[in-house]
Amino acid sequence: MKNLLLLHGALGHSDIFKPYEAELSKYFKIHTFLFSGHGDVKLPENGISIEKYTEELRNYLDQENLNDVHIFGHSMGGYAALCCALQNTERIHSIITLGTKFNWTKEQALKESKMLDPEIIISKVPKYAEQLQNQHGSKWEKLLPAIAEMMISLGKKPFLNESSFQKIDIPVQIMTGDQDNMVSIEESASAFRSIPNAKLAILPDTKHPMEKVRPDLLFNLMKDFWNLS
Repeated sequence: MKNLLLLHGALGHSDIFKPYEAELSKYFKIHTFLFSGHGDVKLPENGISIEKYTEELRNYLDQENLNDVHIFGHSMGGYAALCCALQNTERIHSIITLGTKFNWTKEQALKESKMLDPEIIISKVPKYAEQLQNQHGSKWEKLLPAIAEMMISLGKKPFLNESSFQKIDIPVQIMTGDQDNMVSIEESASAFRSIPNAKLAILPDTKHPMEKVRPDLLFNLMKDFWNLS
């Protein structure tokens, strides 16, 4: 059976894929893992970066001896998957990204990072603070500024750009929701045009959080891209 690796986004958790695993397991052997700082995985003392997350993904593929693997990556998970594909094309057969931000600039990164203030989240979005506590434990308040630093680093030096996109020679489907407030249709279309063997899908009435995506809509797009029947 083919292997499918499901990658969560920044501040996400592999548990978000539970509603999808039963259906996808009809076609794939499902794999999930947690990026450092998420869930019960320790937050590194020297911080996190997209380079580190790409290395963790590469190490997971080696550890599990996964070859010819298909990957679905939500948000940051999709970014890490494409970065890994630049270095390990022989291990990755195809990638679907959903809600992955590509247009990282200093201004955009600073804007996004300011939204990751634990005190503001606790006071203004207590339910989200409770969710983060449940998913990541007490370290969630340290994880937020670490993610903010990763964003700022990406803004200064984006890992993916038009030149690197052109070196990705595996099938890729870039997807974003038409109601995504973090990722624009324009930047998704630009990435799609730069990757040689890519497709583009815009999900109607869909916001950024994985929890807001309609499973039946996503399943149909996955089945079409991967020729599942």
